[in-house]
Amino acid sequence: MTISSSTNGKKHSELSDAQLLRYSRHIMLPVMDIDGQTALWHARVLIIGVGGLGCSAAQYLVAAGVGQITLVDDDVVELNNLQRQVLHTEERVGLAKTQSAKLALSQINTDVTINTITQRLDDAALLEAVTQHDIVLDCTDNLSSRQGINQACFTAKTPLVSGAAIRFEGQVSTYTMQPNTPCYACVSGLFAQPNLTCSEAGILSPIVGMVGCIQAIEAIKCIASIGELLSGKLLIIDGLSMTFNTLAIKPNPTCGVCQD
Repeated sequence: MTISSSTNGKKHSELSDAQLLRYSRHIMLPVMDIDGQTALWHARVLIIGVGGLGCSAAQYLVAAGVGQITLVDDDVVELNNLQRQVLHTEERVGLAKTQSAKLALSQINTDVTINTITQRLDDAALLEAVTQHDIVLDCTDNLSSRQGINQACFTAKTPLVSGAAIRFEGQVSTYTMQPNTPCYACVSGLFAQPNLTCSEAGILSPIVGMVGCIQAIEAIKCIASIGELLSGKLLIIDGLSMTFNTLAIKPNPTCGVCQD
């Protein structure tokens, strides 16, 4: 596993005067305050998948002042990505998605350390990457990757924010990997899994933006220990009817991951 890192010569310590000003709109939120913003600055977030979901989530986490982001993707930018993957541009078609996203994110916030892994991770490398971070965002688009990420996060007891989007629909849930809480495998077994991708079924571009933004919100809440997470809940978005439904989910007693 090769990690390319950019630190911009910054050290992660207490917030500077410039940061206090930059993140003042966060800090004035009573539940966030300086403690929450400092927690973001010291956080290490792993984003797996730098497509529609990853692009949306990453830009808000970087803007919000998360101190260290690691982007994982082995794909390159293609013309048909530009409809929804907002960090990539026409000029960067053919470039690795991790490098394209890093260029865009570095323009948003030069303080943030942005690491890149431009390869598909096997089980051992994935577990190693997960253990080095405080929270994982699953922004992939296939079932096998999601199951592997879920297994690694459960093994490492690292919180996982999982998002998915297809056609006009999206879903988000947060898995804390704590006792008596469900994991992704508990939920995925409840629904039929056609395992279609956007290239096969289509996707309305703002749907991935909505889901990615919600993933960023969940990550921020988890890191700063504020609010109520979508733990034990599955948020379902229907863009055609513009409805949001939340389903309660429980650990599956026969789950092969968290109940094995």
